[in-house]
Amino acid sequence: MAVNYSAKEEADGHPSGGVGVPGGGTVGGSGGGGAVKTRKPDNTAFKQQRLPAWQPILTAGTVLPAFFIIGLIFIPIGIGIFVTSNNIREYEIDYTGTEPSSPCNKCLNVSWDSTPPCTCTINFTLEHSFESNVFMYYGLSNFYQNHRRYVKSRDDSQLNGDNSSLLNPSKECEPYRTNEDKPIAPCGAIANSMFNDTLELYRIDNDTRTPITLIKKGIAWWTDKNVKFRNPTGDGNNLTALFQGTTKPVNWPKPVYMLDSEPDNNGFINEDFIVWMRTAALPTFRKLYRLIERKNNLQPTLQAGKYSLDIAYNYPVHSFDGRKRMILSTISWMGGKNPFLGIAYITVGSICFFLGVVLLIIHHKYGNRNTSADIPN
Repeated sequence: MAVNYSAKEEADGHPSGGVGVPGGGTVGGSGGGGAVKTRKPDNTAFKQQRLPAWQPILTAGTVLPAFFIIGLIFIPIGIGIFVTSNNIREYEIDYTGTEPSSPCNKCLNVSWDSTPPCTCTINFTLEHSFESNVFMYYGLSNFYQNHRRYVKSRDDSQLNGDNSSLLNPSKECEPYRTNEDKPIAPCGAIANSMFNDTLELYRIDNDTRTPITLIKKGIAWWTDKNVKFRNPTGDGNNLTALFQGTTKPVNWPKPVYMLDSEPDNNGFINEDFIVWMRTAALPTFRKLYRLIERKNNLQPTLQAGKYSLDIAYNYPVHSFDGRKRMILSTISWMGGKNPFLGIAYITVGSICFFLGVVLLIIHHKYGNRNTSADIPN
């Protein structure tokens, strides 16, 4: 008995209609009573999207009160935040030295390995006293710490004190992974570009310079200081031996175990180093440098008057058109000076209140109209 099927079915290697057999049936065909495959979802409430749901119906009675409530809440909050921000004292000095009249202009083209470091002094006057604790920041502009390759250029295992990573850093640190066939500690571009200017503050009273005590501890996050950053395991009092076999980053003037003379602020747990390693999100940023604590409740921390800032100018920024500045600031319950948050609250609240008034007028004028069309008989 001959069996006929199409050329396409022959090319596919099997006929789709089955083979005829005596008795009128078929073998292997789709009409043999087998389950028909389908991609149709099951007829259930979940798969057919028939589950009960709540959908808000926007009416004038619900929308108008919402606009007015948002406006009445946001505007006072914004005013409070804005007033609090304006009460924060802040003084900023740009010491980049691009202006010819600047005392730091002579240090503008300083290099990483300048010996001895270039120094300059800037005199300034505080018109108002700083009453509470004062925070000293250094600020950089046009410095992109948010570049993806830059952010990844570090070895967290090495920074956490892992001895094997200390001598075999991650490849993410390239090209600052090794130098002269020795592993770099700490490795990576972030550590290699660490800010290393030295700032000292003096009060001038009758031509007498009195140094202001600058506290260098307590400037880093607690989790960074106690969890993320640790020195290699071993004799904690002999960091030179712990870091033996490693070399300093290319741009550093001294190795990591010589960042400070105090053991609890040296090596990977140096707080200046920890603050720098927390990368900034924007190209213009500030980082905490020192603390000035208030010692006498009867006197302000920094009295109004004349001061001088001594700078050891080690950090070059002129090559990438960067700027450097020193900031003195107090804080409040909301942190440092930030007028944007208060302005944002006031703006949003005002817009909501204005829209509420406009919609109320429209509803009062047109809400009672018969919207149904008059259809003649």
